[in-house]
Amino acid sequence: MSLNFPPLEQMAPDFTAPDQNGHNVTLSALKGKNVVLYFYPKAMTPGCTVQACGIRDIRDEYKSLNTIVLGISPDAPSRLQKFIEKYDLNFDLLSDEDHHIAEQYGVWGLKKFMGKEFMGIHRVTFIMDAEGKLRHIMDKVKTKSHHDDVIAILKTL
Repeated sequence: MSLNFPPLEQMAPDFTAPDQNGHNVTLSALKGKNVVLYFYPKAMTPGCTVQACGIRDIRDEYKSLNTIVLGISPDAPSRLQKFIEKYDLNFDLLSDEDHHIAEQYGVWGLKKFMGKEFMGIHRVTFIMDAEGKLRHIMDKVKTKSHHDDVIAILKTL
């Protein structure tokens, strides 16, 4: 089963989702800033932690590029809050417990891990410009360099 992403250069699919505090975040309300929306499988797992801490450590660079970073996973807001507190994360995480947003973005699909197959979120990053257009899709994410790879793309927008 291949993933089916929304088309580039079109408006990113809009959504509203609760953040780690249970406050709703609506994508279309963020116009005027670039948005990095990164989907990750599960809070507090090794790869997801490396990826989130990399973003945390260069937050000022994202800010200087007029960019908001949002992580999104199927975790409940309470687990996201624990993730933020444990690793001192300085950006919002969104909850997609019913994986509706993941399906909208084409990142919900069949995965294989240790010989087992299951449905889950694929690690994919979407970069939107300040008008809300989808400008780049990273479907081959390296957790250790993700933050720098995203910055390099943002500098080309």
